[in-house]
Amino acid sequence: MIDKTVVKELELNRYLGNWYEIARYDHSFERGLVGVTAHYSMRNDGKIKVVNSGYKNSLEGKFSQAIGKAKIPNQNEPSKLKVSFFWFFYGDYYVLELDKNYQWAVIGSSSDDYLWILSRKPKMEDELYSELLERLSKRGYDITNLIKVKQKSI
Repeated sequence: MIDKTVVKELELNRYLGNWYEIARYDHSFERGLVGVTAHYSMRNDGKIKVVNSGYKNSLEGKFSQAIGKAKIPNQNEPSKLKVSFFWFFYGDYYVLELDKNYQWAVIGSSSDDYLWILSRKPKMEDELYSELLERLSKRGYDITNLIKVKQKSI
């Protein structure tokens, strides 16, 4: 059984901005993408604009971008968002772990099939990465399924 407990508090304005994908479970809609980033910003309707982008197979590969939206359906659980890239079909976006300074985050879902480690920087310190893997393992996630995402240096 996987522990999908989310963080108790999420200050959305601090969470907005650019995130680099450090590692993820493999899934069809990101397969082969490297240099992946997610950018979150507020929309005029109160929803969150989500722009995911990356490069196919190599950092010099074809640029790929998907634009979607997110919302917080229950204000009492701000760490459980819903994200949509396809019309009105929404998927779960659970903030499982979050740095107190909003420098890294671990994202899961109600499904066991999705897991991401995000960072504000394209590289994460090995010690921190190992600590997050240990936390995820204790939660019941199979960390051997995580794919490290190649990122550009800045």
